Amino acid sequence: MSVIAVIPGDGIGPEVIEQALLTLDQLRLGLDFDVLDHVNADTFLRTGVALSDEDFERASSSRSVLLGAIGDPRVGSPAYGRGVLLRLRFELDLYVNHRPAKLLHDRLSPLRADSARAVDCVVVRENTEGLYTGAGGSVHAGSEHEVALDVELSTYHGTARIVDYAFSIARREVCMVDKANAVESGGSLWQRCWRAAASRHPDKASRHLYVDAAAMQMVTDPTGFDVIVTNNSYGDILSDIASAVAGGIGTAASANLNPERGFGLYEPVHGSAPDIAGRQIANPVGAILSAGLLIDDLGHHEAAAALRAALSEAVAAGETTPDLGGSLDTRRAGEAIRARL
Repeated sequence: MSVIAVIPGDGIGPEVIEQALLTLDQLRLGLDFDVLDHVNADTFLRTGVALSDEDFERASSSRSVLLGAIGDPRVGSPAYGRGVLLRLRFELDLYVNHRPAKLLHDRLSPLRADSARAVDCVVVRENTEGLYTGAGGSVHAGSEHEVALDVELSTYHGTARIVDYAFSIARREVCMVDKANAVESGGSLWQRCWRAAASRHPDKASRHLYVDAAAMQMVTDPTGFDVIVTNNSYGDILSDIASAVAGGIGTAASANLNPERGFGLYEPVHGSAPDIAGRQIANPVGAILSAGLLIDDLGHHEAAAALRAALSEAVAAGETTPDLGGSLDTRRAGEAIRARL
C-alpha cells in the first residue's frame, strides 16, 4: 500500500483537497493517506514553527505528498510559506516544477477561438535555483540609502538536469526560454546546456525564445508550444500565463518532482484564496487534476486517464463551480466528476 502524505493547508486548501481525496478513494487504488492537517497558519501563528522536523520526516518518508494551499493574510512574514513549501522543494531536491496546461473546453479560454483551439503544453520550471534561493541581502534597510541584492543562482548541474527532463517528456519539441541578451552569465550557461541536450535528443525539435517573446506568443497563439523549459522566476510567470489561457488558475495542476527518486509533491496552484474560504465555492478541478498527476506518476495510468476524462465531461456539461460558468458548489462539482468515473 502506498502512503500519501496530505497537507490540506490554509484557506480553500482543505475544501479542494477533500474532493481530491474522495475522488482517489472512488478509484480504489489501495492508497493510504497520512493527513497532516495541523500543518497550517494557525499552528505557525501559535508556535512559530512552519513545518516541524517530525512532520517533515512524515512527508519525506511517504510515497508522495498532496498539498492544498499555503498562505494566510494574518501571517506577515514569508517565513511560513518558505518553511513549508520551499523547505520541501529544496530539502527533498524537487528540482522539476511540472505545470501542464490543457484547455478543458473552448468556452473557458479568454483567447479568440482560433488561437485557443488546442492549448496543450507543459511548462517545465527549474525549481531549486534561480532567484528563489534566498541568496543576497540588503544594507541600510528602511532608509533612503537602502541597497537590496537578490542573486539569481544557476549551476551547470541544476540547469543540465532540468533541460534533460524537458526533452525526456516532450512529444515533438522543447522551447528553451531565457533572457540571454540581457542576463549574460546565466543565459550563456542555459544556452550551453540546451544545445548539449538537443544534440542528445535528435528525435525532438528544439528552439529558443527570449522570455518577453515567449510571453507574447503565449497570449497570441499558445498552440505552438509543446514543452517550455526555463528558470525559476520566468517559469513562475509563464506557467501562470499558460494556466490563464487554458481556462483559469482554478484548473491548474502542478507536480514538484525528483524523477530519480520517484518522489513528488503535487498541488493546485491557485493559492489559499482566503476571501472565499469556507464558502464552498472554490473550484476543485486543480486539486483533482493534481491528484491525477500523482497517481499517473505512481503507475496508475488507466485510472489517471479515467479521472481526466470524467473531469473533462463534467466541465463540458457545465457542471462546475461559478468561476467556470456553472452553478455548483465545491462538493457538488466534485460529485459531478465522480459520477462519471
